[in-house]
Amino acid sequence: MSTLGIIAILTLLYWIFMSIEAYRGLHLMHALPRSIKQPDKPPLVSVIIAAKEEESTILDTVRHLLSQNYPRLEIIAVNDRSQDATGVRLEELRKWSERKGDIHTPLQIIHITHLPDGWLGKNHALYQGYQQARGQYLLFTDADILFSPATISDAVAYMKENEVHHLTLTPNMIARGTLLRGFVHFFLFSFSLFVRPWRANIDRSRRHGIGIGAFNMVSRSAYEAIGTHKAIALRPDDDLQLGIILKRTGFRQKVLSGKHTLQVEWYRSLIDAVKGLEKNLFSGFHYSFTIALLACIGQLLFFIFPWLGLLFLWDWTGIAFSVSVILQIWLYRVLIDRIMGKRGIEAYMLPVSASLLLYTVVRSVWLTWKQGGIYWRGTFYSLRELKKKQDEKG
Repeated sequence: MSTLGIIAILTLLYWIFMSIEAYRGLHLMHALPRSIKQPDKPPLVSVIIAAKEEESTILDTVRHLLSQNYPRLEIIAVNDRSQDATGVRLEELRKWSERKGDIHTPLQIIHITHLPDGWLGKNHALYQGYQQARGQYLLFTDADILFSPATISDAVAYMKENEVHHLTLTPNMIARGTLLRGFVHFFLFSFSLFVRPWRANIDRSRRHGIGIGAFNMVSRSAYEAIGTHKAIALRPDDDLQLGIILKRTGFRQKVLSGKHTLQVEWYRSLIDAVKGLEKNLFSGFHYSFTIALLACIGQLLFFIFPWLGLLFLWDWTGIAFSVSVILQIWLYRVLIDRIMGKRGIEAYMLPVSASLLLYTVVRSVWLTWKQGGIYWRGTFYSLRELKKKQDEKG
């Protein structure tokens, strides 16, 4: 059998397996349900936000949080060494909220001017917020997320009713422009096939945890039991790792779709998306060049080659590749609809989006190697330090 024939068979087997896996697993994922009533004694929820150079988004995020209908809420916004007007805007918003008689949610602002050794800035900021928090539940979220008014009420009710220690939600991701939308949706698609988030909802398994930065709500007791953000102090993918450690430790975790309750514009442009991902993609491969190489080969083999294989339609290999393409398109549209509520009409751009993501992965690995580390929120972290900390936690 020719090399092309072997590739065609391997690719087809991969897409058949992933289609069956997703078909069997996606029924475990559903949207966050609306709650009719709150618990008799609603627990205090502390919302913790880390903000660095977020003057264009932080006000909308905090205003949406101040408009939540949940009765027991406190908001802690941490200004992490911002050089723009983030801190000023937050202080103005705090004073405004204190003057408004119809706003009963306290807003606390923490200004950080120094980053200690052994910490990534965002992780340190979230940890500082936790130290000031009083809530029984902690909600870690990003500085560019828009919440519908009932989001926290519905989340708390769901966690209480189902005895969940950690709840994470997938947001509706806004992307302006066809190319950017295709890239963002494909990243979510390939990431979902890699981690298969629905497996986090299987209670008997401890292997497959997940956390999403837009919405990580965790009970204080569970968060403290895993060692807080100290346990992931140097992880750029802190949100994901938080969920992984919680699941591995044995706490009950659920991942649901927040497509009707959360909204975020992840990146403003394709260039911003590529540059934004370059600093943390390599960490997802545990800073291993071997794992990164295998990921790139997999991207070529399973996501790009099937489309090139359509050129050989006169042969059985072309038929195998065409079936792979059909399964890829079907699975893409199913996943995007289930997780984000989108129709996935940009599926025709899959080979272009896959090529862009492959370029981003290669760029992430190359830049990390060339620089000897990563720049994160204005601070440089050496590759040796990052790998050492990861090996200690592994």
